[in-house]
Amino acid sequence: MDRAMTINEIRSFFPDEWVLVGNPVLDEFRTGVVSGIPIYHSKDKKEVCYLGRDKTENYSKIKLIYTGTIKHSRIITGIFNRVN
Repeated sequence: MDRAMTINEIRSFFPDEWVLVGNPVLDEFRTGVVSGIPIYHSKDKKEVCYLGRDKTENYSKIKLIYTGTIKHSRIITGIFNRVN
């Protein structure tokens, strides 16, 4: 796909996937992607990193994003039990 897409379009085309975005346009805080060109996508992050690497040579900048919600599996409770 060689067409720039907004972040909402990327999320709708590739739900709950890792997407390698070429020439990303960042928001005003330079933390989130507003738009860009999807280069490679998959549910497996390692696959995107390794197989997508060869497809990035024509882009000056790339960014890896996840279009779903990342589930945090760690619960930090032990430290709070020790604090008085």
